[in-house]
This record gives sequence, structure tokens and C-alpha cells, in this order.
Amino acid sequence: MALTVEAKAAPGTAALPEIEEPAKIAPSDARALSKLFFNRLAALEEGTAEYQYVRNTLVEMNMSLVRYAAGRFRHRGAEEMEDIVQVGMIGLIKAIDRFELSREVEFATFAVPYIVGEIKRFFRDTSWSVHVPRRLQEARVELAKATEELSSRLGRSPTVAELAQLMNLGEEEVVEAQIAANGYNSASLDAAISSDEKDRDTALADFIGVEEPAMELIEDFDALAPLIAELEERDRRILHLRFVEELTQAQIGEHIGVSQMHVSRLLTRILARLRSGMLADA
Repeated sequence: MALTVEAKAAPGTAALPEIEEPAKIAPSDARALSKLFFNRLAALEEGTAEYQYVRNTLVEMNMSLVRYAAGRFRHRGAEEMEDIVQVGMIGLIKAIDRFELSREVEFATFAVPYIVGEIKRFFRDTSWSVHVPRRLQEARVELAKATEELSSRLGRSPTVAELAQLMNLGEEEVVEAQIAANGYNSASLDAAISSDEKDRDTALADFIGVEEPAMELIEDFDALAPLIAELEERDRRILHLRFVEELTQAQIGEHIGVSQMHVSRLLTRILARLRSGMLADA
């Protein structure tokens, strides 16, 4: 632990040691020094230079708590560990801002649940492949525990009713949690589904999804709309009566005051004009 003889203190208060490298202080020394710094922090006005010094020093002195908490998740891999430590630092800062010496509890005991909680919240919010409501994220964890317990007890996969009884939920809620659990992991549609050399080019996308016939209609509607807009009002009304209200030609004739034969000729002319316009665009 490196201390200098200089002090940081407000007038009329005892001096605190200025620590050159707070992050390198041993955890046992950090515990003792933290009490002094928390005592000073409570007497300082937020926003002052000394307040920032004391708060920042507390953060650096207690970084070992973050490393300790993050160690529980080292199975996540080295790349993700950096993010875990950064998130854990947020939990540490929150703990420092909320800690009071009057609690008569060690700061480490108070801070570790904050740090672990922040890390778990990070996993809950970022590990899902698709977004699902938080209640379903939490239900997935309970569902996994209940499934494991019942499978071990019964020697088979539990039914929805058995899971619902153990979890104290309705069967619909259990089914909803099961469906939501599918969103935790995802696979690329281009991923190969066979390790066989002959089937190496076989991808998941080859087995799911079909062409949607209605997609072509979207293009047709887009091309048809301006052509219909160019028609006379009576012609548009005839189209509406025939294809929206689905009236017969005789009924259309009664609406516009012409014979059924005349309606037939009008429809033939209108549709020929629209067809010609669409083929010209194509």
C-alpha cells in the first residue's frame, strides 16, 4: 500500500492519507481505509473536489470486490469477462453511493450483492436472442429449475399441469414461459445442419420457410394503384361495387342505372385498360 504524507481534507477535519495507487491496496487494508473514507464522504458536500477524490478512491480501493464477484462468471469466456467487470463496476458505484456506516455491516458484505445483481441484470437483458418481457425471462429460470426437479423426482419429463402446480402458476403461463424460452438461443439460417461431408452445403434455411404467394400481390397492388387513380369516377365506382362489395353485374346495373350487358362491357373495357397499363410498366 502506497501512502504519501500529503493529506486531502476540509478545513477543521482530520486529514485523510492521499493514496497513490488505490487499486493496488490489499483487500484487508482496503476494508480498514474504506471506513475512514466513508466517514469523510458523509461529511462532504457532493460535487466538491474533495468529495470526488474520496468517492473515486473508494471505487478504486474496492475494485477487488468486482474481480471477486466477476470470478463467479469466468465460464463466460475472456471476451465477455471485460464487459462483466465493467458492469460490476456500476454495481460497486451504486453500493458506494448507498452505503452508510450506521448500518454496522462491512462494506464488502453490503456491496457484493449489488455487484452480482448488476451482472445478473446485464445477462438477463443482453443474453436473449430476441426480446421478451422480463417476467418471462424470470419465469424461464423458474421453469428450468422446476423441470429439472420434477424430471429427477418422476423419472420422466413433467407435464404442463405438474409444472404449473409446482411453480404455482396457471398452465397457460407455463406454456407461455416454455415458448419464451425458445428465444434465449438462436441459430443462423445459413448454419450447416450436418457434419457429413456430403451434406455440408445443407443449411437450416433449406428446411424452413416457404414462398409466400401473397408477396407478389403486394407488387401488383403497388403497380395497380396509380392506374386506378387515373380512371373516371364511374369506372372506379364500378370496380368498387364488383370487387370490394362483390355485387353481381345485375346489381351493379341497378346502382348505376344501366343494363347488366352494359356493365359487362364496361368491366371488360376497364380491366383491359388496367391490364394494358400493368404490362406496359412491366
